[in-house]
Amino acid sequence: MSDILPLGPLPRLIGHRGAARHAPENTLSGIHMAAAQGARWVEVDVKLTADLVPVLMHDDTLDRTTDGTGPAKDLTLDALRQLDAGSWFSPAFRGEKVPTLVEVIQLVLALNLGLNLEIKPCPGREEETAGVALTLAYSLWPDDRPPPLVSSFADASLDMARQVVPRWPLGYLIDRRPANWRQRVEQLNVSTINVNARREDAASIREYKSTGRPVLAYTVNTVPMAREVLGWGVSSVFTDTPSGLMEIAG
Repeated sequence: MSDILPLGPLPRLIGHRGAARHAPENTLSGIHMAAAQGARWVEVDVKLTADLVPVLMHDDTLDRTTDGTGPAKDLTLDALRQLDAGSWFSPAFRGEKVPTLVEVIQLVLALNLGLNLEIKPCPGREEETAGVALTLAYSLWPDDRPPPLVSSFADASLDMARQVVPRWPLGYLIDRRPANWRQRVEQLNVSTINVNARREDAASIREYKSTGRPVLAYTVNTVPMAREVLGWGVSSVFTDTPSGLMEIAG
């Protein structure tokens, strides 16, 4: 086995898409909110515009988190920036823009946050999204800061990530565990295994940890559930409500 690439210190809590219960997900306001609630890391989702600009968005379509409709991949950055990414959540966030990856990295660095960058490509853009986004992220990230943790459900995105940022840590994202998960963990030399808390138990967490890697679990929004999964040996939980889980932050 190759030496596992080192991570910076992992916090108990990671703000999921910022602080998605308290501010619109994948926005600058959401990242500010997570930091204000005490999160030391945030997780965000990255995809590409039609003109190949990395921006924050989870879904393949615009409908849920903006006042636009249709595929996200069809809009240029200029068109995307005309949309309101806040009103769907609350009138208090009216006028919130879809942020670029550049803006997000600048904010994360200014707030001294750790970052989990999830590559969330539109179908057919798995390699392209990872290549463009991570080339940009690498150019912006200072050498004296622990690098972001890069994760994806898309195998092709992780393969590209390993080529583009060979010394950055990767997180292997699992929803339903594939038969070849152990092979992929070793092949990609990932630094963490990121799992769906609702599909796991103490035995499965022990199995993941037997590879020598910390396990991170998503999405955990109550103290009892957080205590349970941390008791299984999980190192960190992704949460929509950092303030709600602060008592177990450690």
